[in-house]
Amino acid sequence: MPREAISGTVLDERITLSVVDICQACGCREEWVLKLVDHGVLEPDGAERDDWRFSVESITRVITARRLHRDLGVNIEGIALTLELLDEVNALRTRIERLSLKND
Repeated sequence: MPREAISGTVLDERITLSVVDICQACGCREEWVLKLVDHGVLEPDGAERDDWRFSVESITRVITARRLHRDLGVNIEGIALTLELLDEVNALRTRIERLSLKND
């Protein structure tokens, strides 16, 4: 199976982001991020909203959520379900790839 070349920016996984950082990076409003947290799309570290910190992977989730909403009209509940299913698909693909490499 040929591998597809991808390009992107490498982000340091140790970096965490505030709500403001996420909004600036994704071009969205704070209310949108709060909705995503309320529906389990994003899981911040920190007890209080002012202390919330997000992983850099959250940027990808917010951008994907915005595209689902903007381009396809998916509501917030549908976004949460879609991202959960995409996570499962990616986990299964990773598992299949590991098993394939193990058997080669």
